Amino acid sequence: MNELPPHVLFYDGVCAMCNGIVKAMLSMDRDARFYFAPLQGETAARARELCPNFPSEIETVVYLRQGEVFLRSRAAALAMAELPYPAKALSWFRFLPAWLTDFFYGIVARVRYRVFGKYEQCPVPPAEARSRFLP
Repeated sequence: MNELPPHVLFYDGVCAMCNGIVKAMLSMDRDARFYFAPLQGETAARARELCPNFPSEIETVVYLRQGEVFLRSRAAALAMAELPYPAKALSWFRFLPAWLTDFFYGIVARVRYRVFGKYEQCPVPPAEARSRFLP
């Protein structure tokens, strides 16, 4: 794996909320633009080698768009911008100051396991979507 696809969304593979968001994005991404990879996987390790500013922790969503790394609320908003409405409407949060949107993102990130739960291991993606998941 030398190159990564142009649109990869890295997520916490054991987070139930994160997996739910990925499932929702799969259903909305009619153009199959996105690939998905757990932050605990081989693809994330490769991205860390290729992109010096790729985070080592799994506390945040990471959107790798054509080699550029976006984190936290900015990653979420820019990813939503690639989807059709109504999801695209969430991308308007990118016009708010990052310190504000990242503050609220951080609150959700800290309580996600307690509120939504955690898997023992990353769930196997649905058969019809497996080609869009990277190891």
